Amino acid sequence: MRLDKYLKVSRIIKRRTIANEVCDAGRVKINDKTAKASAEVKVGDIIEMRFGEKVTRFEVLSISEHVRKGEAHEMLRIL
Repeated sequence: MRLDKYLKVSRIIKRRTIANEVCDAGRVKINDKTAKASAEVKVGDIIEMRFGEKVTRFEVLSISEHVRKGEAHEMLRIL
């Protein structure tokens, strides 16, 4: 699954266009490598996001095209 779509489906970022912009700005890394919005996300990947001074890391636990709001937190684990 594309990185921008994963960020939206897992509800880390509210809209896919914003996820796309964040990726293009170089604020997202997958496994310590800067990632573009089109990068493929796989189970077990570590996603690191930078918002100002705050850095947040997630581990991808599952990938699904459609997820209910209440189940979105099961797609990742905050590190």
